[in-house]
Amino acid sequence: MHYIISLGSNIGDRKKNLEKAIDSLNNIPYTDVIKVSSVYETEPVDYLRQDNFYNIVIEVKSLFEPNEMLGICLGIESGLGRIRGIKNGPRVIDLDIIFAEDKKIKTKNLTVPHQRYNERNFVLSPLLEIHPEGEFYGKNFKKYIDSVKEQKIEIVDKISI
Repeated sequence: MHYIISLGSNIGDRKKNLEKAIDSLNNIPYTDVIKVSSVYETEPVDYLRQDNFYNIVIEVKSLFEPNEMLGICLGIESGLGRIRGIKNGPRVIDLDIIFAEDKKIKTKNLTVPHQRYNERNFVLSPLLEIHPEGEFYGKNFKKYIDSVKEQKIEIVDKISI
């Protein structure tokens, strides 16, 4: 199964936090990070009284099903020190499953495609970078780019895998 996962960090060494999350995913059996966007610096959304984020989007190939991948992502967040406090507040690391191939899932714990991905330039611009055709498993995300152009975003670095 192929996943698109969005990662963000705004506490501590933001780039290192992203790199640790990628390394953690690559250490999971039958799971490989196969594409990584540039690192983008973005302003916070919703809760504004916090530092800017570093964001990336990755493509992951894994034998795990979506609910299992959610557990893996939550475990990585916890292992890297994420503490859930203020909703949309500061965090060491955040991993959100955006797409799980062409699956549509809506449960108490998981919604795929992610319910607000199309409102977030920090998801769409990096996603367009790694999938310049603007589609992933038949899902056209390019059509949303113009509606988020006002959200400030800047490439600041690269991560090698």
